[in-house]
Amino acid sequence: MVFKLKQILQNPGLSISQLLSFLLLVLQTSFVQAGMLDIMTQAAKQHPGKSAVYVLEKGEESLLTRAWLTEAVDKTIDVQYFIWSTDNIGTLASESLLSAAERGARIRVIVDDLLIDAEPVTMLSLDAHPNIQIKVYNPVHSVGTGFLTRLWHLITDFRGSNQRMHDKVVIYDQTVAITGGRNMADEYYDYDHAYNFRDRDVMVVGSVLPKIQQSFNLFWGSPLSVSLDILLAEEKQRLTAKQIDDYVDWLRQYAQHPQNFAPEVRNDITGMGERVDKIFAGMQWTSVDYLHDIPGKNNQIHQLDGGGQTTTSLINLLSEAKRQVLIESPYLIMPEGGFEFFSEMLAKGIEIAIVTNSLESTDNLQAYSGYQKQKQRLLDLGIKIYEFRSKPGIYRRLIDRHEQLGKEVPIFALHAKSMVIDDRITYIGTFNFDPRSANLNTEVGLVIRDERIAQQVAQAIRQDMATENSWEANISDEQQNVGFLKRVKVFLWGLLPLEPIL
Repeated sequence: MVFKLKQILQNPGLSISQLLSFLLLVLQTSFVQAGMLDIMTQAAKQHPGKSAVYVLEKGEESLLTRAWLTEAVDKTIDVQYFIWSTDNIGTLASESLLSAAERGARIRVIVDDLLIDAEPVTMLSLDAHPNIQIKVYNPVHSVGTGFLTRLWHLITDFRGSNQRMHDKVVIYDQTVAITGGRNMADEYYDYDHAYNFRDRDVMVVGSVLPKIQQSFNLFWGSPLSVSLDILLAEEKQRLTAKQIDDYVDWLRQYAQHPQNFAPEVRNDITGMGERVDKIFAGMQWTSVDYLHDIPGKNNQIHQLDGGGQTTTSLINLLSEAKRQVLIESPYLIMPEGGFEFFSEMLAKGIEIAIVTNSLESTDNLQAYSGYQKQKQRLLDLGIKIYEFRSKPGIYRRLIDRHEQLGKEVPIFALHAKSMVIDDRITYIGTFNFDPRSANLNTEVGLVIRDERIAQQVAQAIRQDMATENSWEANISDEQQNVGFLKRVKVFLWGLLPLEPIL
């Protein structure tokens, strides 16, 4: 905000009335934001032992909520992501965190190493701010690691190289948290014009926040989370003050450019006070638990199994089912014991319906190859499987700006990880139904015991299963829209014994 004020004051054509209007807007926005966080804190005290949740179905709403909360904080922001891209959304998010740090907020960021694409100078320039600390989880692939070192890790510690932090959570002032399926990149917030993810997040306040904070602190203090000072020590020594200033200036200019940060999006964030007020008024106070794993997932060193705390908790949760289980997962590959477990549930008369990606919608051909090999066996068990269309009819309800995209509809892939049991218990988080989430990746998520939330999420899942959005899976499906090359790639991946790491 200080930077924006400097820009306005340096504008020679600025009138006194325009300046006063801007200052009034700043004061009003800051008051509403700070006031709302105070209201949330007081409301939590009035509901001891309870938490309030709001499900974020739309990518744009989830992004705007994050942006508004980032501007609202004055103490801390703690961030965990599997992916933080250097695309438009990722860059603007970095600038937003920098602005919060300049206001005095303490920022701590943990990002998994596997898919980091940022240059050392960009990460070190952000980390150079006294209020920003960045750590990289299990850095054996990207940051500070050359090709030969990476290859050596894969050969000597295959399990360790495949053990990743899949957590996605942001905590604002230890008061509000958002978790769910979304990483920090264009396609998770419906801002990619070619390919987007149908995803789901949940915002939460109340008694569960200390547990979420404890989980973050556990990862922050883990030896697996390594600071940039250690990973990029040589690069940091060579980094000059001018390089830092140049990057910060570039970042700010990027965020000011209308092509990168559209004026209408700025207006939406500024006007989020009223919208967040309605969101908060609509939050349900209920019983909420936070599932999370420990750093490293389990005590296995060489084997690719071992389970984890989230795996055990979700198995126990499924065991509570009496009538019906609805599952939404981008990948569907049964881990060891999965077929037997679901067979027992079906024998008890429990209906199981799962919506997952089709071949035409998926972006993960390795995972699809594992699903394809199991597909008929899953259907023979009696599980109802729905495969998500790449051009679902629901996209018009998911994207508020769909008219701006023109006639070309972007491809959609399913990325939401959710489960509803008997229309009374809901899980929303990061856990995919595959061996990787069960045994290798650390995962998080909220378990919400509230019939209203369960019915809301169940309705959304059933809508994703509807004919306009998915087709009911059958082994003879030809999927005519899938190109020959994509089919060949899936076939070739299917020849490899990849199931334990899918």
